[in-house]
Amino acid sequence: MNVKANLRQSVFVLLAALALAWSAHALARDEAVSWDSLSDEQRQVLERFEETWDALEPERQARLAAGASRWTSMSEAERENAAERFRRWQDLSPEERDAIRDRYQEFLQMSPAERDRVREMFRRYRELPVERRQELRERYQRMTPEQRQRMRDRLRQRPRDQR
Repeated sequence: MNVKANLRQSVFVLLAALALAWSAHALARDEAVSWDSLSDEQRQVLERFEETWDALEPERQARLAAGASRWTSMSEAERENAAERFRRWQDLSPEERDAIRDRYQEFLQMSPAERDRVREMFRRYRELPVERRQELRERYQRMTPEQRQRMRDRLRQRPRDQR
């Protein structure tokens, strides 16, 4: 898979991860999470943070605690999948990560209906055969920015049942 395809795939993985992080942030409310309040399983996952836990920002503590909870509730296959996605994220350049974060911010600015539309279009895209997805990616890459915008505008104007 090429870098651009990895980037696109990573955008959607990041959306889910950032949604989880955002919810943890909302719950943090500047209240520190004590190391002792973590479950044994959470402490085991987060053991590398034990010595510096009290120095972490409360929102980071909350994000880490939520992530550890999620990790401990995953099956082995889910953990392997998550670890692979994280490895791919780490392999991205800082510019690619920034682009993904920017796209996520754009996604957050959309109306709920528009976000649902994007999710549905992505679901339908993922159901396409691999060859068809590759063909669409190549076609999109050959488009000028103006052509891409016209295509997006046309998609927004089409009735839902024709998408």
